[in-house]
Amino acid sequence: HESGELKDVFRDHDIKTSSSINGKQPESGSGKGVTASTGLSSSLTSRLDSLINSSPVMLFMKGKPEEPKCGFSRKVVEILKQEKVEFESFDILTDDEVRKGLKVHSNWSSYPQLYIKGELIGGSDIVLEMQKSGELGRVLAEKGITRQESLDDRLKKLVNSAPVMLFMKGNPEAPRCGFSSKVVNALKEEGVTFGSFDILSDEEVRQGLKTFSNWPTYPQLYYKGELVGGCD
Repeated sequence: HESGELKDVFRDHDIKTSSSINGKQPESGSGKGVTASTGLSSSLTSRLDSLINSSPVMLFMKGKPEEPKCGFSRKVVEILKQEKVEFESFDILTDDEVRKGLKVHSNWSSYPQLYIKGELIGGSDIVLEMQKSGELGRVLAEKGITRQESLDDRLKKLVNSAPVMLFMKGNPEAPRCGFSSKVVNALKEEGVTFGSFDILSDEEVRQGLKTFSNWPTYPQLYYKGELVGGCD
């Protein structure tokens, strides 16, 4: 509340407060020149399109990359930096018309919003999942933003994505083989925080990691990028 973030949450979910009611502004779509599909004014639609396409990779966020004002925005900034992607950003807290209008324009109700070559990718959860699966790297390469990542580079990045990294069948909440379940239980009993990757979700990683590590079975446990071993 003291930082003002509570008010931002109310605004993002269009929850009316006494201050917003007393100081109510005209709706963006009122007046002449309205875009039929969204109800936004033509001038605002044009401005939003211009902002979205102002950079090949455009992030609409709370705050600035060097000073994010919410954890979700900070996470997407970190991911883009990890991917070594140059991007531009727009602080939606500085412009209420853009903040409200873009949610309607994109049919996406929250922030941050990441766009690549004018196409909405999603928010922090989707961007994080895309990074974990390798899809983000593929999209960036397909759009000509980065070079196509080799499988070897991708595997190196995955094994180093957490200090303790487990490649398993399933996920820690729902292991899909007894060996994976045993390693998960052992790590939890030791109080170890770890990342995981479901090798059943990606055939390229499943086959490639066996060659990369010279270890033919799963699970595989890594510590600081170095293979520790399997279940036994």
